[in-house]
Amino acid sequence: MPPLQENRMNATVAIPTTPTPSRLPGLLLSVVIALVALGLGKLAPLIGGPVFGIVLGILVRNTLAPGGSYTPGIQFAGKQVLQWSIIALGFGLSLNQVAKTGLESLSVTLVTMTVAFLTAWGLGRLLKVDDKLKILIGVGTAICGGSAIAAVTPIIKPDEHDTAFAISTIFLFNLVAVLLFPLLGHLLHLSDLGFGLWAGTAINDTSSVVAAGYSFSKQAGDYATIVKLTRATLIIPICLILAFATAWRQKKQGATDFSLARIFPWFILWFLVASAIRTAGLVPVAIQPALHLAAEFLIIVALTAIGLSANLRKMASTGARPILLGLGVWAAVAVSSLVVQLAIGQL
Repeated sequence: MPPLQENRMNATVAIPTTPTPSRLPGLLLSVVIALVALGLGKLAPLIGGPVFGIVLGILVRNTLAPGGSYTPGIQFAGKQVLQWSIIALGFGLSLNQVAKTGLESLSVTLVTMTVAFLTAWGLGRLLKVDDKLKILIGVGTAICGGSAIAAVTPIIKPDEHDTAFAISTIFLFNLVAVLLFPLLGHLLHLSDLGFGLWAGTAINDTSSVVAAGYSFSKQAGDYATIVKLTRATLIIPICLILAFATAWRQKKQGATDFSLARIFPWFILWFLVASAIRTAGLVPVAIQPALHLAAEFLIIVALTAIGLSANLRKMASTGARPILLGLGVWAAVAVSSLVVQLAIGQL
């Protein structure tokens, strides 16, 4: 056999492979910005680290424009780290702690949640707001602000700028509520428990609930905080409902790769496991502050990554309609909470 032919037969065929892009640059960028946001959040707790994170992320994204090498890590932080943060929150929530107050406030909470979702759907259709953005604003207003938006994002998979817009909208009305609610509470001559129930069911973010509640009185602050924690647990059934609705829609559309197991929010089950561990007293008291800080930081990292993915041009093209939607939903929740309390004699 000629040498050339023999060499051809013995040669190993090299199949070109595409190297997996590294997540490290984008992840490091998210973590560094999140550390700055965490520090700023400690200096200005009324705003909070998560809001600083998403704002700083948006600023970096739209001024420095990180290159494509950062994209894999940013996407990882905005999805996987986001789910880890929700699981970590479970270690800070004892279900026994909120059971009694939760039952007392459940009727008001259920009404305000229903009002929030119906208003988001109806007003959103009137304003022609995108369906996923309607869900984000509705969930954020109905349950627990940025944390609720973070929890449903892996399920409905909105565009990053929609998530950023929803969180920014929720924050705007949180800030207004902190400044306005205590004044209105005194003008309406609300009792401590009445104001606590109003703040706990009508203000979105936990830090804003705490700020408004304790601005009114210590008793109102204590009550509002527990009501808010109870309200936050309702994100679990909401996530499950959204997961099944997404599955049903995909099946109806004839998706060939449809899989309930693939879209099911498994991180919510791990959240329940974490909460059960805390409820059973298996989390040492000494490490609870560290777990709380870890959960807070993971949320900041995830929201920073969402900010780094947000395109201000796309957000600007959305116009004022999401802001109007957020205002309408927030006002409807605030009024319905007072109306229900008046009807059942809790004011």
